[in-house]
Amino acid sequence: MSHRNLDAEARKMIRLIRTAGAAFWKRSGERRALAVFRDASRRVPAYRDFLKKHRINADKIKSRADLESVPSTDKQNYLRQYPLEKLCWDGTLKRPLVFTATSGSTGEPFYFPRSESLEWEYSTLLQLFLENGWRDGRRGPTLVIIGFGMGVWIGGLLTYRAFEMAAARMAYPVSIVTPGINKPEILNVLRRLAPHFSQTILVGYPPFVKDVIDEAQASGIAVRKLRVRILSAAEAYSEVFRDYLAEQAGVADPRLDFLNIYGTADIGAMAWETPTSIFARREAVRHRPALRALFGDARMLPTLAQYNPQFMHFESPGGTILVTGNSVLPLIRYSPGDNGRVFSMDELRKMFSSAGIDFDRSAHRAGLKKYFYELPFVAVYERNDFAIKFRLRDLYPEMFRDVFFQPRFRGWFTGKFEMATRFDQTQNQYLEMNVELKKGRSVRAVRRTLVEELHGRMLRTIRERTNGPGGGSDTFLDGDRIIRFTFWPAEDPRHFRPGVKQKWVERQ
Repeated sequence: MSHRNLDAEARKMIRLIRTAGAAFWKRSGERRALAVFRDASRRVPAYRDFLKKHRINADKIKSRADLESVPSTDKQNYLRQYPLEKLCWDGTLKRPLVFTATSGSTGEPFYFPRSESLEWEYSTLLQLFLENGWRDGRRGPTLVIIGFGMGVWIGGLLTYRAFEMAAARMAYPVSIVTPGINKPEILNVLRRLAPHFSQTILVGYPPFVKDVIDEAQASGIAVRKLRVRILSAAEAYSEVFRDYLAEQAGVADPRLDFLNIYGTADIGAMAWETPTSIFARREAVRHRPALRALFGDARMLPTLAQYNPQFMHFESPGGTILVTGNSVLPLIRYSPGDNGRVFSMDELRKMFSSAGIDFDRSAHRAGLKKYFYELPFVAVYERNDFAIKFRLRDLYPEMFRDVFFQPRFRGWFTGKFEMATRFDQTQNQYLEMNVELKKGRSVRAVRRTLVEELHGRMLRTIRERTNGPGGGSDTFLDGDRIIRFTFWPAEDPRHFRPGVKQKWVERQ
């Protein structure tokens, strides 16, 4: 398809996202998923063989219910079972491609080919984000600082190309600089280049973005004057974290000026935070009955994102996320290894209504109705392999993260830590927590207060999960020194090596 046609299709897609109703997206998603399945069953040698091995007759798959009977795929049962070219359309790599890789954190890296289509799809959501930033109607010059890795990983290059596409398509005054995961260079850009622009979009992994903002302030950069907006990916975060960044960076509106992406090297940006999803999540946090209606008894607050069914189709059988999407290497009912739940905008309204809240009226009162999309939602929960087992209980990093953003601690700690379970000389189990200090800080003044707060947070959280809101005793957590702390200087390579994704849990 020509660039002129792609531009016209993008404008049409933006209009659809802004105006189409929930029923349209439901029908659209089901048709799209079936079409990708049918095409792949004929044109992808590996998938044709996969169906044959599972005795699936593709000609009999004619409805959503039929599709849900098809076995799911993942890296182990599908991607690693076939030669790379057999996984691609028509069994060939003979076309212009870009390769990106998984991190290899759960095994050997896998190299995924992609074409321009994933960049084009990503560019439509970035266009919406850009347009939502120009709320006064004037398109002032915007600087995008890309702080994702610019190597073989997908985040940096895909984001760069998608911003470039969106800006060129609509003739937006958007400039891009690509320092990657290079904090000193980003600080130089904030100091010397960003003041020449009306707004600055800071892009990166959430803890890295926080480090940049904290260090920019500490070095005398007037971050709050830069009209910062934040785009992130690769990790969930709480509304407390969002509020902290908004306060520190002077973000105008946390609902319009943040965007966290649910993506993967496998198939790009699958879903993304929107003003709709951010508002819904923040409202749910404020009203516990709504929180339970949306997310059930989730141990931690999940990411809540919306997705475009014309690009991706999500399912959540048994709480496992499955995605169907088209790329050079198409994926059908593919498990990226995440837990979650999928629901429509109409279902979200009903869940809020069951908690006594009129969602549309609340949005109207908040001045956000014009920014709402009827796209379906995917709630992504923390993965089980991101927890540690401690005295018969699962401990998640999210239990502790928000403690470090309390006013009494935020000046001392970066908010990053790594935890593990250990045993002392008499084989009593304890929780080891390695905590990163901000540059030039000593823990002496706040150590006791922090230890008491983290210990209390762990006990309250586990007891509430075990015994309900009324609490209760838990003898497995009694005793002295059940948490032992080591405080490390900023960017110590043993636990806080700069330039890489933070490892919150140590595997043993």
